[in-house]
Amino acid sequence: MVETILLVAINAKYIHSNLAVHSLKAYSKEYAEKIQIAEYTINNLIEDILDDIYLKKPDVLAFSCYIWNIEYVEKLMVELKKLLPDTDIWLGGPEVSYNAQKYFEEFDCVKGVMVSEGEETFKDIVTNYVNGNDDFESIAGIITKDKPIADVRKCVDMSKIPFPYENLKEFENRIIYYESSRGCPFSCSYCLSSIDKTLRFRSLEQVFEELKFFMDNKVSQVKFIDRTFNCDKNRSEKIWQYILENDNGITNFHFEISADLITEEQIEILNKMRPGLVQLEIGVQSTNEKTIEAIRRKMDLERLKNVVSKIKSARNIHLHLDLIAGLPYEDIATFKKSFNDVYAMEPDELQLGFLKVLHGAYMYDDAKEYGIVYKNFPPYEVLYTKWLSFDDVLKLKKIETVLEIYYGSNQFRNTVNYLISFFESPYDFYEVLGDFYDEVHKKGEKHSRIERYNLLLDFVKKVEGANEEVLKEVMTLDIYLRENMKTRPSFSVDMSAYKDALRVLVKDGTIKKTEHIEAISLEVAKAYLDIECCENCEKIFVKFDYDNRNPITFDASVSIVGKAVENA
Repeated sequence: MVETILLVAINAKYIHSNLAVHSLKAYSKEYAEKIQIAEYTINNLIEDILDDIYLKKPDVLAFSCYIWNIEYVEKLMVELKKLLPDTDIWLGGPEVSYNAQKYFEEFDCVKGVMVSEGEETFKDIVTNYVNGNDDFESIAGIITKDKPIADVRKCVDMSKIPFPYENLKEFENRIIYYESSRGCPFSCSYCLSSIDKTLRFRSLEQVFEELKFFMDNKVSQVKFIDRTFNCDKNRSEKIWQYILENDNGITNFHFEISADLITEEQIEILNKMRPGLVQLEIGVQSTNEKTIEAIRRKMDLERLKNVVSKIKSARNIHLHLDLIAGLPYEDIATFKKSFNDVYAMEPDELQLGFLKVLHGAYMYDDAKEYGIVYKNFPPYEVLYTKWLSFDDVLKLKKIETVLEIYYGSNQFRNTVNYLISFFESPYDFYEVLGDFYDEVHKKGEKHSRIERYNLLLDFVKKVEGANEEVLKEVMTLDIYLRENMKTRPSFSVDMSAYKDALRVLVKDGTIKKTEHIEAISLEVAKAYLDIECCENCEKIFVKFDYDNRNPITFDASVSIVGKAVENA
């Protein structure tokens, strides 16, 4: 008799949750008392995960498999078969759906693989176990050792999948992932979503009810995992309008969209959103026309730039843009242009990723034609192509590192803008900085924010025309925009020269505990602060208010509290 069926998710980070396992359990709600969920992360010791699963003594184990966790899963199931020899092990998820035979050839402990969508398939498997029926081969959507091809299962009706978030206590301090559609209208050759052309939607009535539930419960972030959220103009417009009208002042919603499909009416709605209510992610990937054509995408670059500009004009939406290195027809010169094109759009976050050649994606079949050589182990990342050497890839890896630290963190925005002004292009700056960072650091060594600032003091000596004293002041501005430091950084101006004036500001209540005062030169203030500055002074006192932050950049609000007068 089967008593415990354990769904196991191993997430990339603790803040992530796994919608798949919760959706499977919700769909099999009549068997809920027999189904348990265990979520871990790849940062957990594998021994600890092994121990925890063993102590649960499951009769059936089902792993949710992705490129970031499959190596963990493979190690775990081998050891678990030794400890729990009578436990059946099932696999499901994108990492095994398109390469199922490998797991029967290499692992004798695998009972079966669920391919494609899992809700109805998993429910049938659970029903068999509960009823003592071992005829799993007759279930559509699974592959076993004796059944190498799965019977095709009709796609599930999105509106029939139960809402999996009734108990929000399980998701405290985690991102909520929400699915209002499946499938994608596009055919991007590197993406598994391009295979599923059966675009389906959850009813708007359900979506509104569920979004209301999130907002009523003051969930901090809901991340839509729809592959192209705005593929249906009317539907996406209605959802955005609903979010706008029911904003609770707390919940943030994240969407992945196609900029080409955005309409003027939608931009108008987005521009009305509370700052921080919505985040948008746009996959640009490349601005090289031949590359875009080769990866089966359609993109009007000028239209994209125009849309990004109009969205940014309201200064209320966090905008995330993506680039992918290693695509066909993209050499180092064309990638440099792509990088500079996207950087010029001034996204709040720019992510540089590398092509992953996934089993099942069109690129997997096209790789040989394009001379794309990639790693045989997850995440199957590109090594080199006809156009991009491995030396080029290593160069771009250095750029990726410093881009994430000095741009993606949003902690060095003004400092980076100052330094870039001495280079021909943003790409040239990050290339030189990447080489410098690689030279002075051991790989894998972690550094504090202050240490990363101090590195720039060494770097600036190599930048022709840059002024170290100006850099120090801009760095001081950046660090206090984000944090009310208890100890002043070594590169900041010595404020003892202003102690008399500061004493007055403290006495009259100008400075509170959640605020900081800094003396900033007029030149730097005018260049990097969005405030009106006085004309007849060399330095001003600037107040950073940490109780009032910009919800997009998380910067403290800034105001002038007077002329910076030195001690008499």
